[in-house]
Amino acid sequence: MQHTPPRFGFLIDMDGVLYRGTELIAGAERFIRELRDRDVPFRFLTNNSQRTRRDVATRLVRLGLDVEEEHVFTSAMSTARFLAQQKPGGTAFVIGEGGLLTALHQHGYSVVDHDPDYVVVGEGRTFNLELVEAAVRMILGGAKLIATNLDPNCPTQNGTRPGCGAFVALLETATGTKAFSVGKPSPVMMRAARKELGLTTDQTTMIGDTMETDILGGVQLGFHTVLVLSGGTRADDLSRYAYRPETVVPSLAELADLMDRNDWQPPWRPVRARVAAHV
Repeated sequence: MQHTPPRFGFLIDMDGVLYRGTELIAGAERFIRELRDRDVPFRFLTNNSQRTRRDVATRLVRLGLDVEEEHVFTSAMSTARFLAQQKPGGTAFVIGEGGLLTALHQHGYSVVDHDPDYVVVGEGRTFNLELVEAAVRMILGGAKLIATNLDPNCPTQNGTRPGCGAFVALLETATGTKAFSVGKPSPVMMRAARKELGLTTDQTTMIGDTMETDILGGVQLGFHTVLVLSGGTRADDLSRYAYRPETVVPSLAELADLMDRNDWQPPWRPVRARVAAHV
């Protein structure tokens, strides 16, 4: 069956939206399958800079999703693109892992251990005092401090561990320098991902489980926003925030049902500020 190419698309968070740990969340496979069958453009957005987009795509395929490398957009990619625009052919001292290093190399950056243009901090388990001391000296010597994201912690199969934001806070305190963050909710990352979809602001919907990153970024950029309650946010948490998502659903399964009832057109268009009645 042929479908008319839609004039809307989705930016979709991953952890807590598509999966928890090593298990897909109910409804995720159906939702993504419908998007692909109907040629609805989408990108998965992740603040985790450890893996390349190919690595991330492979993990999603192994979980059971029909996706390709082009569907993934990481904070490492956003960081590398941003730096290449700011200072083409620059140098960076990197505290991070393969995804960040690969993205920087792909965008013409050299990774160095002295006199860098930038100190770039991403997610990873390589953080140690020797790296901290070196980074502090470089920042005080004039290198600019860049963070792939400012998430204070990361969920893992073994529990919560410190995130990039925690490491960056240490460097900020030691140097008196504020980091520039490129990951969600930064418009640098979210606007770049939207442009990859080839859509306007009002044609773009952000789906996420975190108010401070996914929903905040979407609200600030004027995207439509959908909060799923399958991750770290509960319905009674919403009263603590000065901003709200347009639509709240328990999971992607209910969002698929909502769109199915609307013939797979976003039910929040053109009416804004709708909250699913069953939440």
